[in-house]
Amino acid sequence: MRSGLRRLSLVAALVIWFTLQWAGPVRADVAEPRSHLQRAAVFLMAADYRQAVEACQAEVREFPSARSYTFLTYVYQALDGYVAHLAGTDQWVRVEQLYLNLAAARTEDLLDPPDVLARIAKEVIQQAVQRQADVTAAMANRLDHALVTQLWQQQTAWRLARPADWWASAPPQWQWERP
Repeated sequence: MRSGLRRLSLVAALVIWFTLQWAGPVRADVAEPRSHLQRAAVFLMAADYRQAVEACQAEVREFPSARSYTFLTYVYQALDGYVAHLAGTDQWVRVEQLYLNLAAARTEDLLDPPDVLARIAKEVIQQAVQRQADVTAAMANRLDHALVTQLWQQQTAWRLARPADWWASAPPQWQWERP
């Protein structure tokens, strides 16, 4: 009976050890973003604009508000600003990479990626996000004009303070979590 118990203990210890090895290190210092807007803020900093747009769209669907529409509008404008920056600094390979990030969302895209010329991609991306930004900004304004005005004043100051990289994140006073 004791040898069976020992074997069981040894097996349990090995299972725990293998589980910990496969799970990787536990990082207690990194807080996982919980809300759609918090995830959008992280995606924005990573320049993963497709994920940032999708996270903001999910926030609008689940918790529609002037604030959520304004944040979605900001992500569209940040994407537009990033594309303009890349084009202005002749980083056309990055424009193509951004286009692939926006277009590729399934594993089959790895086998058959869409090919596009970078300058065409720039025009396509910018026209689309500018139209979407106008639409979502109007929706936000209809819901709470005073809040939207305040948020855009903060955004304007943010853009003036960081003209070289404002699109990489949002104004610090914007809390990317639901109030």
